Amino acid sequence: MATELEELIDFLSAPSPPVKKAAVDIVRGLTGSEDGLHSLSNYASTVLPSLSRLLSEEKEVSEPAAEALVNLSQNAELAAKMVEMGMIKVAMDLLYKPGSSIMRLLVMLLVNLTQLDDGISSLLQIGDEKMQGLYIMKLVRSFCRSSESDDPYDHVGSILVNISKKEAGRKMLLDPKRGLLKQIIRQFDSSSPLRKKGVSGTIRNCCFEAENQLQNLLLISEFLWPALLLPVAGNKIYGEQDTSKMPLELGSALSIEREPVKDPEIRVQALEAIYLIVLQEAGRRAFWSVNGPRILQVGYEDEEDPKVMEAYEQIGSLVVHGNGTEEPSTTTSK
Repeated sequence: MATELEELIDFLSAPSPPVKKAAVDIVRGLTGSEDGLHSLSNYASTVLPSLSRLLSEEKEVSEPAAEALVNLSQNAELAAKMVEMGMIKVAMDLLYKPGSSIMRLLVMLLVNLTQLDDGISSLLQIGDEKMQGLYIMKLVRSFCRSSESDDPYDHVGSILVNISKKEAGRKMLLDPKRGLLKQIIRQFDSSSPLRKKGVSGTIRNCCFEAENQLQNLLLISEFLWPALLLPVAGNKIYGEQDTSKMPLELGSALSIEREPVKDPEIRVQALEAIYLIVLQEAGRRAFWSVNGPRILQVGYEDEEDPKVMEAYEQIGSLVVHGNGTEEPSTTTSK
């Protein structure tokens, strides 16, 4: 005999809209508790496809179905099952369906599914040469175009952080022909803290490729250096003696009052990215060419957070020669 839970899951496929709506609301409620999640996980092979099918229905059914899937996808085993059954393709297809009313929830589902290596591979479309990178290009375009205050694409920043943890994701974002990182970096000016953190985390992860892809990083230096140096430049207004040694986009921003970046995690990520760049000799030269050491010196004086101060000091040990004014040697080390 069918259990109550099995009957409930069967009702998710009921022909009667009111019955289906009642069933999906109950399932959503169950996913809000540990016990409910545990019980539903025993029926993953039926409940996940049933909820997935409901995503394309009217909002009153698709929204609770999407909320249930977002909650279920926080469990790594259930997330792995979703990836296996092609949930990333389902989410991407529905995300770009005209008139979609559950965009924010679909993006949050993708955030959870890209916590897994297989989820990242699926979103990158690894193994499909014709389509590879198409999903990422779409998401980046949406991330960079939308600018509403309550933006459903804000969480794309977290997806970009997730995919940039893997080498294949970093290479895709750094590919100069695609120009994705350049588009992403320009979103650092956003007023959304979530978006800002997504951008800084993505840049930092991409800088792990500095040893092999420094040239591609420096190709976008007019956007890269402001995104990395402005958060850690301190609160002072810089004088002409300092700004005259900087590129215009950096010097202009530092010669006026500006809103400080309050989130210490963003400041740490910026400093870690700079560190990864200056580990390379050509990166150190590029850093000196924008008067980077002076900016870090001023920023360090204003810093109070111990973790951020530690990140400044890590770079300082690399770039300071003698009294800190001597430029690095231009000879290549073997």
